[in-house]
Amino acid sequence: AQAVQQLLRAGGVRPLQLRLFFSSGSRDEALRDKRAQILARGLPKQKPIEGVKQVVVLASGKGGVGKSTAAVNIALALAANDPTKEVGLLDADIYGPSIPKMMNLKGNPELTPKNLMRPLKNYGIACMSMGFLIEETAPIVWRGLMVMSAVEKLLRQVDWGQLDYLVIDMPPGTGDVQLSVSQNIPVAGAVIISTPQDVALLDARKGAEMFRKVHVPVLGLIQNMSVFQCPKCKHETHIFGADGVRDLAKTLGLDILGDIPLHVNIREMCDSGQPVVISQPQSDAVSLVPFI
Repeated sequence: AQAVQQLLRAGGVRPLQLRLFFSSGSRDEALRDKRAQILARGLPKQKPIEGVKQVVVLASGKGGVGKSTAAVNIALALAANDPTKEVGLLDADIYGPSIPKMMNLKGNPELTPKNLMRPLKNYGIACMSMGFLIEETAPIVWRGLMVMSAVEKLLRQVDWGQLDYLVIDMPPGTGDVQLSVSQNIPVAGAVIISTPQDVALLDARKGAEMFRKVHVPVLGLIQNMSVFQCPKCKHETHIFGADGVRDLAKTLGLDILGDIPLHVNIREMCDSGQPVVISQPQSDAVSLVPFI
């Protein structure tokens, strides 16, 4: 009982509240009151990011399906399609930021007179990532509240200037970061990325359903690593399965936005900080990138 009291006191519950909670006559009434207070709060009011017209989030239920690679190339594709448009890229994966390496960016953001961070820029894309604020090899060992605080700073304490599109590279899963972004800023749409593998599809479906629950339109699905073609004999192998994402899209009533092969150039170019949309714009792989 003492341990319970200590835990509840640490969470802001006073002993009087504790006695009321455990008293048989008052427990139901206390629960009803608490539920009413929570419902009265409602969802947080969405507030646009200053200077940003449209926000598109790139998400996946499972890690390792090529989400960050797709996010980088889609941001570059949006800019390539219309050079008059300004595009930004936000790396919301606090624990595993990939955007600095893929966009060949290093250094710390400068601060404006208003104490806002200036995004680093390459290939015409304004980028912000936790990777700019910590050492490259330093692990981030944070609890949820600290992660949420970092996401809020990346969203609100950055001078994005005037952007037509902000592409957000979400972390894997359907947790606090996804909910915070979806409920606190207006999101034009979400894109779900998955391989055709059954295990990845299970999580991709959860991701799509989550966005529907928080009233974020799902623009469609991207099937990544769909087929591997041997560079010597040209034989095609469906390493992760065939058409799994297409089948999922039909089940959910969504569009397929792209069908990207497992191609060595896509991986090599991103690892070297020269995304394929920039380094090999005429290649077959680029023609399969969504929004090109």
